[in-house]
Order: sequence, then C-alpha cells, then structure tokens
Amino acid sequence: MITNATRKEPALPTGDELQVQAQTFFHDATIWMQSHWLNILIASGIAIAIFFALHAVRRWGLHMCKRGAGVANWYSILGRAVSKTGHFFILMTSIKLVSGYANPPAMVASTVSFLFTIAAVFQAAIWLREFIFGAVEHKTSQEDYQGTGLSSAIGIIRMLVTIVLFAIATVVVLSNLGVNVTGLVAGLGIGGIAIGLAAQGIFADLFAALAIIFDKPFRIGDNIAFSSSKGKVERIGLKSTRIRGPNGEERIIANKKLLDYELLNNSNREYRRVTLTIRLAYTTPGEKAAMVPDIVRAAVESEGCIFGKAWLADFAQSSMNFDIEFDSPSPSADAADEKKHRVAMEILKRFDAEGINFFAPLQAAQESVEPGE
Repeated sequence: MITNATRKEPALPTGDELQVQAQTFFHDATIWMQSHWLNILIASGIAIAIFFALHAVRRWGLHMCKRGAGVANWYSILGRAVSKTGHFFILMTSIKLVSGYANPPAMVASTVSFLFTIAAVFQAAIWLREFIFGAVEHKTSQEDYQGTGLSSAIGIIRMLVTIVLFAIATVVVLSNLGVNVTGLVAGLGIGGIAIGLAAQGIFADLFAALAIIFDKPFRIGDNIAFSSSKGKVERIGLKSTRIRGPNGEERIIANKKLLDYELLNNSNREYRRVTLTIRLAYTTPGEKAAMVPDIVRAAVESEGCIFGKAWLADFAQSSMNFDIEFDSPSPSADAADEKKHRVAMEILKRFDAEGINFFAPLQAAQESVEPGE
C-alpha cells in the first residue's frame, strides 16, 4: 500500500526528454500531414470559415455596444461581453471544431485540446467578469449614483472580481496540466481568510455600500431618520455616508452601522399625518361642542388637506379635549408645519364666529377666586 508518506510527485521532464518529445511531435506531425493532406486542407478551409464567422459575431458585439450607448442597458452589457472574445480563443475554437475530421496523431490532438482548454477557461472568466461589471454598472447608472464615492467601491469590486475569476481559471488550467493544486487552493484559502479578517471592517462597509445600491433603502437627496438622528443624504461613500443634519451640521456614519438601524425614509412618504389637540372650556354649550367635528372638517378641507377625524378624546379636569388628525398632501415636514398653522388659524376664526371658547388656564384660575378675597 502506498501511503501519503511514500507517495512521490511525478518528476518534471529533463531537457533531453523535452527534446525527444519535441522531435517525436514533429516527426508524427510530418507523417500525418503527408498521409492526410486532403483532409487537412478541407479541415483548414472549414476552420478558416469558422474563424471569420466568429469574428463576425465579435463585430456584432461591438455593434451592440454602440446600440446600447454606454452601460445604460443590457444591449451594451451583452455586446461588451461578446466584443471581449479573444483572437486566440477564436483561433483555437476553429481548430478544435475541425480537428476530429483531420484525424491528427494523439500528440497533436492532445496539444490542440490543451491549448483550447486554456483559451476556453480564460475566455469564460473574461465573459463572466464583463457580465458582472455590466450588471453593477447598469444598476449604479440606473439609480443615478454617478459622482459619488461609490465609484471607488466599483473600482475595488472590479479588482476583486478579476482576481477571483482569474485565480479560479489558473487553478483549473493547472489541474488540467496534471499539477497537484491541493496545496495551492489551501494556500489561497488561508490567504483569503487572513486578508478578510484583517480588513473585515472595510469589507463590511464596502458590501453595505453595495447593499445601499441594490436594496435602495435611500438615495442621495433623501431625508432619512435613524436612531435619534435625522438629515439629508449628501454622499454615499466607500466606507461611510455623509448626512446633513437639521442644524446644518455634517454627520458621518459607517455604512454598516447605518444599515443596522431602522431607517425612516421621509422622502418616500406620500403624505404627512398632522395631529392637533384643542381644549374647550366647560362653559361651551353642548350643541356648540357637538359642532366641533364638522367645523374642523371644513377648516381642514379649506386648506387643501385630507381630513382624518376629530373626536372628543377626554373630559379633563378643567377642559373638554378634542383630538384632530388630518393629512398634509406633501411629504415635506416644512409644508406639514405650514398646513398645521393654517388649519389652526382657520379653526380659530370659525370658532370665534360660532362663539366657541377655548380653555384658558389663567381665566379658569381667576374665575375660581371668590369675590372679596
């Protein structure tokens, strides 16, 4: 039984052995060409036709890029990926498709298969990279994130995707060469874990920035509230987001920490709910108090707001308390405050016209004093 301790890796060929292999290859190729020249000519003609056909597909990809006009749509993404098809891949694909018809010797066939494998693996990595780049750029351009710090994040993502894809392609090629890649894969894994642990904070904020792009909890220009803070989003960066506070201050918060909060996006409101409490004196006649909901509705609707409800909420110790709810049609907090003011003034005018009195604590205290005291 051969154990791990006694197993030996195959030795690399020496210079003399390589020379012998090269001589054998050229000898077999010469005999093959002399005995199969007609098949080789026909196969070569077909390969040339396939070569130009694949180049035509590549030119079609360039045309799709122009039709897509940048990265704004999927025409450009597909076209850019096709246009990145390499000449070596086209050449080896043409040869591989016709090599069986020419009936080449084993060494020639294995050489063609090996070169085609290299070309196909790296070409697949390039295509996949372009599709990933295109999807990310399409998303960022669609959501109008240009001019932000996310351009730096996209650059890092491009670098990471390229490294990962070509590392996988290299491992696949080496495996096809018969190289034992177990140690290499283990080393890459350990190195990746070490880098991830060392920069986990940076990567966490980076992926949080991507989550902001794709999940869209907020965008630049939105007014958001989180924890005990609120403000307008001014910039979404690689590591942090900058928010302009209500007092003019700039607040900087890490992307990951920001997404850990429950966010309130006020810019996505369809309206703002306004609440108001009015207190009527107990000297108000009952029939007048019963008119309050109708008077309030008329006041609210006269200011272009949406009436919710008005009801007698409580018989307090010194007053009758009415709670009022209505909706301001604008998501703006300033507009809601303005509507609240206008509605309150309109209610005051209508109450004066009807002789309905508000509760006044000072007046109540004066009335409670006995005459002559």
